[in-house]
Amino acid sequence: MYKIFGIPNCDTVKKARVFLEKRKVDVEFVDFKKTMPTLEDIKRWSEAFGGLPLNVKGVTYKKFKSEFEALGEKEQKEFIRKNTSMIKRPILERDGRVLSFGFSEEDYKTALS
Repeated sequence: MYKIFGIPNCDTVKKARVFLEKRKVDVEFVDFKKTMPTLEDIKRWSEAFGGLPLNVKGVTYKKFKSEFEALGEKEQKEFIRKNTSMIKRPILERDGRVLSFGFSEEDYKTALS
């Protein structure tokens, strides 16, 4: 089963969801605003991303950058759990394995094949 994690009003998440819907891919959407990621989610995503999965181009990251960077790693993980707009999205997974961060048609085509 595929899962896509994100925020419903995010344009990139919307593009990914439309892409999946058009291809009739059965996917569970996990809304960060309703379901806070677990520390295990953050750990899994960090391992796949090669570091904390941050959306460094986003407004939320820029707003909290100084405060966030002053924290230790454990506190940073907790901070992004509570400020989910800082997380690179959408995150596409299948059976608990990360397939993609963000959205690119080519990456999604590869991930679904």
